[in-house]
Amino acid sequence: MQARRLENTGAFEFIPKAFPDHRGLFVVPFQEAALVEALGHPLRVAQTNHSVSSRGVIRGVHFSDVPPGQAKYVYCPRGALLDVVVDIRVGSPTFGKWDAVRLDSDEFRAVYVPEGLGHAFVALTDDTAMSYLCSTPYNPGAEHGINPLDPALALPWDVLDCEPVLSEKDRHAPSLAEAAEQGLLPDYETCLAHYETLR
Repeated sequence: MQARRLENTGAFEFIPKAFPDHRGLFVVPFQEAALVEALGHPLRVAQTNHSVSSRGVIRGVHFSDVPPGQAKYVYCPRGALLDVVVDIRVGSPTFGKWDAVRLDSDEFRAVYVPEGLGHAFVALTDDTAMSYLCSTPYNPGAEHGINPLDPALALPWDVLDCEPVLSEKDRHAPSLAEAAEQGLLPDYETCLAHYETLR
């Protein structure tokens, strides 16, 4: 498995090797050794999530309070999606920047989203499935969102040739600037210190 460091500190793309044959295909989308080599620490898995989305559905931008935050290792076992990682850590040199990686059931690439970064994706095909390994369980009091259509973020939803579909919660989430004003965003230095405790 290959690992590629993304622009936002702590985020990685993982590219596994697939083994197709006359029966179908075998692939290992998550390999702890590769993740530890890239991150310097293992991923504690407290919960797994699975979502299924129609083409044009946008989920996110979601994030959690740090500490403890919630790291995610995500991949697409069916269909195709564009996965987006947004740096929302106040004080970060890449604050407001994003990385985008296509995840699909052809290559089974995965993305690691560390605590403190925002996460979103858009389904590019109907019946697209997303699988998540999460470092902490769902904690509704610590979960937040930013409007994925915030023009200041300019996220790459132009890959769509249809009207985006959002939940009411995501549609009415604050902009990045509003979330900052409300004190919802993680602090960069706090996040870096938290990452060090995981090593």
